[in-house]
Amino acid sequence: MGSASPSYKGHRYVEIISHCVWLYFRFPLSFREVEELMLERGVIVSHETVRRWCAKFGQAYANGLRRRRPRPGDKWHLDEVFIKINGEQKYLWRAVDADGNVLDILVQNRRDTAAARRVFRRLLKTTCSVPRVVVTDKLRSYGAAHREVMPSVEHRSHKGLNNRAENSHQPTRQRERAMKGFRSIGGAQRFLSAFSGISPHFRPR
Repeated sequence: MGSASPSYKGHRYVEIISHCVWLYFRFPLSFREVEELMLERGVIVSHETVRRWCAKFGQAYANGLRRRRPRPGDKWHLDEVFIKINGEQKYLWRAVDADGNVLDILVQNRRDTAAARRVFRRLLKTTCSVPRVVVTDKLRSYGAAHREVMPSVEHRSHKGLNNRAENSHQPTRQRERAMKGFRSIGGAQRFLSAFSGISPHFRPR
């Protein structure tokens, strides 16, 4: 986790903090399970402390890892899946490049044109780049948003072409089951933003 450099001002035991955060985001563990694993190593830390560390440092680690990645490829794959948040159906939008690197994720209430437009604009801002090709499924919202936000970019709409984005959802599904769902849109966005930046970095390709 040393590739990111968050501020540890006011904190001791930096290696313990980074290891706990890594365990939580890399493996389908609860805060209590991280507490138990650390206890086996002779380190006493409460699950509530682990929760605070993950909330404070998780996104900083993810941002640091993303900054160290090469510039994203010029072919982007986008996909959206439903997730349950506090018993209600919401949508997780995800964009990856041709190498499977997660460019961004966004949790939204809908999957209409306004939601797709928000995803496109956010991608252009966060990546500071414009793709050559955008690949999506046949959801009409993509076509309408594409024509408005990036009309000069080629848009390929075909279910069979988008397996890379669809496969990228699998670790999220596994974690969603382990966590028994999410409680709020904000909580889901914060966790998945950090998770999508940290977990793939340590997974074999």
